[in-house]
Amino acid sequence: MTEARLRQIVLGLFIALIVLGLAWELWLAPLRPGAWLMSLKVLPLVIALPSLWRAQLRTFQWWSMLVMIYLTEGLVRGMSDPSALSAALGWLEAVLSGAAFAAILLYTRSRRPPKPETHQA
Repeated sequence: MTEARLRQIVLGLFIALIVLGLAWELWLAPLRPGAWLMSLKVLPLVIALPSLWRAQLRTFQWWSMLVMIYLTEGLVRGMSDPSALSAALGWLEAVLSGAAFAAILLYTRSRRPPKPETHQA
């Protein structure tokens, strides 16, 4: 897969996580009515989008670890939320963030400079 395609996949997954986070916490299954502050969890994803769009490798490297926060939240809420809808949304968040992690790793690997050839005598 090409670098450009991997970058598009990462961007798409980040946008999906943003949409999911907003819909989940504002309309679909908020933790409690009026708890809109939980929707601010998508703010770091929004802030990262321009750097990811410009293909800044350092941003991809940072987000290879930061996306694990969303994976963890999705797993915890998928296993522990009493509402079936909220639990399903948690599992969806875990899947999206896990896919984003894998795509980020593939992207950063594709950007790695080739290893120099070693000659043995």
